[in-house]
Amino acid sequence: MTAPTTPDLLYSETEEDLRAAVRSLLTAHGAPASVLAAVESGRPYDSGLWRSLADMGTAGLLVPEKHGGQGATAREAAVVLEELGRAVVDVPHLTSAVLAVRALLGCDAGRPEVADTLTALAGGRRVGALAVPLPTAPGGTVPTSVRAEPTEPERALLSGEVTAVAGAPGADVLLVPADAGLFLVPATAEGVTVAPVTPLDLTRPPARVTLARTPATLLAEPGQARAAVADALLTGAGLLASEQLGLAEWCLAETVRHTTQRRQFGRPVGSFQALKHRLAALWLDVTSARAAARNAADALATDAPDAAVAVAVAQSHCSEVAVRAAQECVQLHGGLGMTWEHPAHLYLKRAKADEIALGAPGRHRRVLAGLIDLPGPVG
Repeated sequence: MTAPTTPDLLYSETEEDLRAAVRSLLTAHGAPASVLAAVESGRPYDSGLWRSLADMGTAGLLVPEKHGGQGATAREAAVVLEELGRAVVDVPHLTSAVLAVRALLGCDAGRPEVADTLTALAGGRRVGALAVPLPTAPGGTVPTSVRAEPTEPERALLSGEVTAVAGAPGADVLLVPADAGLFLVPATAEGVTVAPVTPLDLTRPPARVTLARTPATLLAEPGQARAAVADALLTGAGLLASEQLGLAEWCLAETVRHTTQRRQFGRPVGSFQALKHRLAALWLDVTSARAAARNAADALATDAPDAAVAVAVAQSHCSEVAVRAAQECVQLHGGLGMTWEHPAHLYLKRAKADEIALGAPGRHRRVLAGLIDLPGPVG
């Protein structure tokens, strides 16, 4: 019997170099301050920053080298998402470079449409979106509201509607799960309507996608399509924990900075015992979230047999830590934290939106209970 592999929670030198490069780019770009000026423009994402990130290779981290990607693992992708969460920038990394890419990797790479789309996404020339509702959790049945009408081999007309699709505004291609499999749909195809809805998180706007007899190309038959979408959702949920970790770390660091500089009664407010206790408790939460997020990233990178368990643990914990850190950041900044000019509200909105993205914490706990054969409460 093979002994279980011990998870590696430490960052490698390569991962730290990647972190430094991404953080340097985001700092030069002015994030998160630049996001405040950008969200009022109504643009779906920061295309200039996305091109810069793609030029660094981050858009193709999970894409094999033969398709123009970096051939990296979920560990490297997690580091990038930590930094993007720390800067709460509006780029489609999670939706395109993670969810869409992983769904494509689950399809037959011999199909020219799959290989060509992977290459385009890896180079940042196109942006993809997996057309499932953002709250869809891994480990369950993906709701299919789209029907396919075959017209010729590997071609069909799709009709239906998918709500709350993150990354759809601004996407060039849509990967649409339907009753007959997974289909590729250009966003400009006939019959496609992408209607943005009013978002809570201004940096990751969702949309309602409507298809009216839209021409589409088959990428995977139903069985393979279900497996591909399930893998994409599991990977997305596991890496979302790293984004939540980065968000929580920024909130903690910013709150400590503010409370050590803000003075009342001749003393820094951070020296008051009640605030010390709150910040110490938050530090412990963030530290444990880091362990959970790193464990999930390592499990996904090594295809560990308990990857689903690691993801469920990370999501059920990191979601709540991110919300708590953002709430503390707003509250302990006092009146300043309630203003539009301070970016704290962006972190709180992202944290609250991420809390229900790819499954709420309670949903992940129920999945975890089943995975480890732990019975839930009776009644």
